[in-house]
Amino acid sequence: MLTQAQTIRFLDQGYLVVEDVIDPTTLDAIRREYSERMDELYGQWQCQGLVEPAADGMTFWDKLTQCYGAGFDWYQPFDISLPHDGISDETPIHFGPAVFDLVTHRNILDIVESLIGPEITSNPIQHVRIKPPQRNLPGNEVRAHVTVTDWHQDRGVSLPEADQTEVVTVWVAVTDATPVNGCLQVIPGAGKEMYPHCLKEQVAIADGFVDVSKAVPAPVKAGGIILLHPLTPHSSLPNNSDGYRWSFDLRYNVTGQPTGRGHFPEFIARSRANPDTEMHDWQEWRARWEAARAHLARSPHIEQHRWLSDGPHCV
Repeated sequence: MLTQAQTIRFLDQGYLVVEDVIDPTTLDAIRREYSERMDELYGQWQCQGLVEPAADGMTFWDKLTQCYGAGFDWYQPFDISLPHDGISDETPIHFGPAVFDLVTHRNILDIVESLIGPEITSNPIQHVRIKPPQRNLPGNEVRAHVTVTDWHQDRGVSLPEADQTEVVTVWVAVTDATPVNGCLQVIPGAGKEMYPHCLKEQVAIADGFVDVSKAVPAPVKAGGIILLHPLTPHSSLPNNSDGYRWSFDLRYNVTGQPTGRGHFPEFIARSRANPDTEMHDWQEWRARWEAARAHLARSPHIEQHRWLSDGPHCV
């Protein structure tokens, strides 16, 4: 749980860094799970002639670098969400027991309960972020989960149905996040209202609405988290290191309130009033996403945000 002083700071500043939230055992399990997923994918890509056979001793990072250099999409097979559009029955996603244990981690839920109460839903606006060194990215790489993330508010990248929802973002560091390798930066105390966003290369706050000179970096060590209020403007710095920066972007809202992306599946992560409604089976979590994928593959496109490129503040 958060202390009273931490809660006051979060409410005042709109963000809070909390170190040592996720235990090393959980982090190691996530790394093993993604390494096994990489081995599976690498074998498939090798059979397709997309990558060279793996050399002895190649690590997860070595294979990821080779996949990225080969110029095909390695990101989506690792993500814990579906993409904005182009969803088919074959769209890859990753839902495994280690990630489920992270999403439902007791320490995270205790902290979230301090802010929004004991009836907690896992919000489906969630992603893994595995960011390569910026110098290795081609100029046409604009995905926020891979390259620099532009200034935005988390409420701004959901649908209006969730504008009154009590929600908190939990940004989990799997590797150390530093100003050198692209940690988050925030504008403390600025999130008092929704700013207009524009559909640029990413969905981003319209020019002139935030004073980026007031931005401060928010470094955090592996196993730590950053809490974000849904109106806090934030972005990420470029990864100017020689390695990858790895994090998860998770959200939680009060159960029964709209998630802002209702066509994706949510689940009850904690309920003090009705504990029988909690989900404890990672396979059920995966099955819900697979069912959503099958449905959306046969449905008209559903927008994931409200903004247009030619809005009144975007000309």
